[in-house]
Amino acid sequence: MRRLVDRLRDDLNGGGQDFVVLYAYNSTGKTRLSMAFKDRGKRRVSHPLLIDGEALLIDGDELSFEKVESDTLYFNAYTEDLFTWHNDFEKDSERRLHINTDSKFLKSLKELALDERIGHYLARYADFLFDIDYDQWTVSFRKGEARHIKISRGEENIFIWCVFMAICERVIDGAESYQWVKYLYIDDPITSLDDNNAIAVASDLAKLLRKAKSRTRTELVAADTPGEADNVSRMVPAPIKAVVSSHHALFFNVVCNELKKDALKRYFLHRPERGITYTLRTTDDTPFFHHVAMLAEIKKATEDGKLYTYHFNMLRSILEKTATFFGNDDFSTCVHGIEDAELFSRALNLLSHGKYDIYQPAEMVDDNKRLFRQILDAFLGRYQFALPDILEQPAARTREAAST
Repeated sequence: MRRLVDRLRDDLNGGGQDFVVLYAYNSTGKTRLSMAFKDRGKRRVSHPLLIDGEALLIDGDELSFEKVESDTLYFNAYTEDLFTWHNDFEKDSERRLHINTDSKFLKSLKELALDERIGHYLARYADFLFDIDYDQWTVSFRKGEARHIKISRGEENIFIWCVFMAICERVIDGAESYQWVKYLYIDDPITSLDDNNAIAVASDLAKLLRKAKSRTRTELVAADTPGEADNVSRMVPAPIKAVVSSHHALFFNVVCNELKKDALKRYFLHRPERGITYTLRTTDDTPFFHHVAMLAEIKKATEDGKLYTYHFNMLRSILEKTATFFGNDDFSTCVHGIEDAELFSRALNLLSHGKYDIYQPAEMVDDNKRLFRQILDAFLGRYQFALPDILEQPAARTREAAST
């Protein structure tokens, strides 16, 4: 994880990239990565103690205090947890969303007067309205004549996302309380959203990121020509760079397409066999299809003999996406016309409907392993996928390099 964070920060600094966009399956570790990226930017900074703008001195020495400062404003599952419901179980009439103001992320919410900008974004994605009580630090929602309504989890997520977008606008504008922000890290902002909203959110985010990349702000800088004042006010570049990670293929592709004219690095992030090793594969030169990477993982599992019951679910999902790509309604068309096609279709129908747990996997019995390999070989024989080597272990690469 540490080396992964170093790579992303290097891309945004010495690597010359404005943005990094990551695709990864759920449970890969995207949220942990966002927090590790944020933690890497923390540093202790000494600040002078001031009274009325004057430094406090003792025996000529300036008094100071240390403060931990960060450089990353992030959106992830932790951000969503800053808002918690009070459901009014006693009267069941005044349901409110409480705001945790202990967070640095929300400390300036009141002074920045963001209600209008939050409403601007919310109107694009939803049809309910909101009211923020800054005395109680709660949010209530309304729709039509109904007041204090309980909104869905997806609607709640989109409201919080709109708060984040409104704050980002103030960050870009140079709000004093967010001067510390050098990077934005956005992880999976579209949980529970339909595809239409996923596209709209991705497009709006890309516009905001381009604005952040090209922003300037007024700063006092030292004079560099004779005759100027000691310090002069000038517009200076102050770009904010960003990392975006998601498990949603449509969202990933829309963000990448919107930012394709910028300095953009695209990666597929993978954690083979849920281990501690990560692979980072660029997707700049070839079309991005996450099911191809999933297919590579399944192929390796057959070669290693590590086949588990949930692999039937994965294989069926791949066949369904392939059938859809070719305009067919049923996944069985992917094996139609080959030997034992009817058997393979029945087997996938039967064996892909179990509630298989990927965290406590059950290994397939030998007969099912044999059948699984037959279905996979028949499918790959019909469709010539170019499977990536994303699952190659670092140790193997090291041995190969040592031998050359």
